[in-house]
Amino acid sequence: MSESGPHLSTTPRLYVDMPLAAGALLTLPPPQSHYLAQVMRRQPGDVVRLFDGASGEWAARVVTVGKKAVVVTLEAQSAPQEAVPDLWLCAAPLKRGRIDWVAEKACELGVARLLPVITRRTIVDKLNLERLNAHMVEAAEQCGRTALPTLAEPVTLTALLAAWPAERALIFADEGGGEALARLCARAPAPAAILIGPEGGFTPEERAAIRALPQALAASLGPRILRADTAAVAAVAVWQALAG
Repeated sequence: MSESGPHLSTTPRLYVDMPLAAGALLTLPPPQSHYLAQVMRRQPGDVVRLFDGASGEWAARVVTVGKKAVVVTLEAQSAPQEAVPDLWLCAAPLKRGRIDWVAEKACELGVARLLPVITRRTIVDKLNLERLNAHMVEAAEQCGRTALPTLAEPVTLTALLAAWPAERALIFADEGGGEALARLCARAPAPAAILIGPEGGFTPEERAAIRALPQALAASLGPRILRADTAAVAAVAVWQALAG
């Protein structure tokens, strides 16, 4: 099968939570079936691209289009499984919309794990992990990722620091000042993590607790005060450019 060049960008690309292998005949789940049949109007013989988060991307051909399900057959692997830099983004939950945007951009920028961290000034007490994961799936479908970031259960800052892995650097955005982010990222390759506080910032006690962690590296994000979501994306982008 040949599916390359300009036509590749118009081929539907979907995540499916099922193992993929050459020659497999798959009945796609209802959401993906509905999208291909009703939105994209795919017909038998059309090509789609699928990935499962573990075995790369696969080119598949539509076999049947039914009222309730689309059946495809996998023909060949179209892209290998990506190598993901071991970077975590530890971020305080933000208001709906902004935390969704952070999850989306974290996926696009190649983060391996998104870990929500509850701090003293966190104003969001409930987090819809299913919705966040859906945003990351959509981002992965769009940007060409073959691996989904792991989405962890929310954890308090105290618990996060108490169980911090000895081998992982923790770069945290310290509004009180720190070393230039670019210099820290250049000397803190994987495994690493970036910690971003809530909209009101860390309390003085929290900043002291973070700084007391041997693996912690206080970073300055520049002279301007950034929103928490902007800071998260900016910090990840700098780390990926210099260390990832």
